[in-house]
Amino acid sequence: MPDAFRSVLFDLDGTLYFSDALGLEISRVANRYFARLKGVSEEQAQELILAVRQRITAETGIEGTLSLACVALGGDLRELHRCFSEQLCPEHLLTRDERVVSLLEALGSRYSLYIYTNNNRSLSNRIMAALGIGGFFIRVFTIEDSWTPKPDRRVLEQIMGEIGQSAGDCLFVGDRYDIDLKIPEEMGAQVWLVSRVEELLALGTFTERGQRP
Repeated sequence: MPDAFRSVLFDLDGTLYFSDALGLEISRVANRYFARLKGVSEEQAQELILAVRQRITAETGIEGTLSLACVALGGDLRELHRCFSEQLCPEHLLTRDERVVSLLEALGSRYSLYIYTNNNRSLSNRIMAALGIGGFFIRVFTIEDSWTPKPDRRVLEQIMGEIGQSAGDCLFVGDRYDIDLKIPEEMGAQVWLVSRVEELLALGTFTERGQRP
């Protein structure tokens, strides 16, 4: 594995914070949206979303995300995210983790930091504010930049062009390999998969061993 890179691109949800409570609230808002869209109960909408996500996974071999399910169900990603922005209160469900703040502060002194998320801009900003990490990133790329959810090679190529880096100059950090990391790795990027905060914090030790740009 090459040990030199210039930029680190983080996923946000499930990567820079871990909150089952917020994930549950996101699901509830999505259930309400699809219940109205399809004229069914919220319980039926939940079952419908689950079935579509499972079908996407079976047909494509990648995780059936909520964003992909929305498109498959004929929903409007813009409207879904408007519901998220209006109905979710991440400030009440998240707490600042000083270890993560210190990690980003250290990484930001050596690398250019970015976020690439399927979340919307308003909610992403509120989440980062609640976590105390909003000032560490040069730019936050959200679903609103293209309204094309991850994984998408074309969007990723556009992001690479905008930050002026090749994939080989970047490290991608995410919690879902198929969604966050597979295409970047195919393009030549280094990747770091996390499923809990300890794996995120271990990134600090990894980068200290690497060659600084």
